[in-house]
Amino acid sequence: MTYRTLLTALAVAFVLNGQVQAAEEWGLPNEKITRFEAKVVDILCELTGDCPKACGEGKRQLGLLDSTGKLVLPSKNSVIFAGAAAELIDFCNATVIADGLLTTNRGHTIFALQFVRKAPDGPWRRANRFLPKWAAENGIGPKSDMVEEWYLHDPRIKAELAANGKLGLGLAADKAYEAKQ
Repeated sequence: MTYRTLLTALAVAFVLNGQVQAAEEWGLPNEKITRFEAKVVDILCELTGDCPKACGEGKRQLGLLDSTGKLVLPSKNSVIFAGAAAELIDFCNATVIADGLLTTNRGHTIFALQFVRKAPDGPWRRANRFLPKWAAENGIGPKSDMVEEWYLHDPRIKAELAANGKLGLGLAADKAYEAKQ
């Protein structure tokens, strides 16, 4: 067995075993690969004391509360335009290891979750569970072209745009803005 073959076999063994998981760089402004331990919390519950059961059952934004009391806002997962609630809801009030990118742009810091596991040594899960959940919730086959562009077909987004316009200020504000363009 050559040295190269041995290295390849070891790499495959680690990947298949789920032991090697690490965030990937995405080329975002000021990105920093970050891994930390934190408790998955309902952000609104933490801030206001309004605490429905099971972290709002996936209908609320979830956060990561570290041991120093710092609340990290995981605003994104590995799916375009999707948040991280679908990735974290299974860990409501549990301690996890979060792996991803902290990015800072114009003074705003966000965390893009790429991998998560239950602490201390649960199996790693890639943060890409949103699309199959979205497809199942909307009665669409998981391999459908609609799934890849879920944001164009989501009934909640369509209803919000119909009610409040693209700017979120109402349809009249949209028309006034478009007239100036």
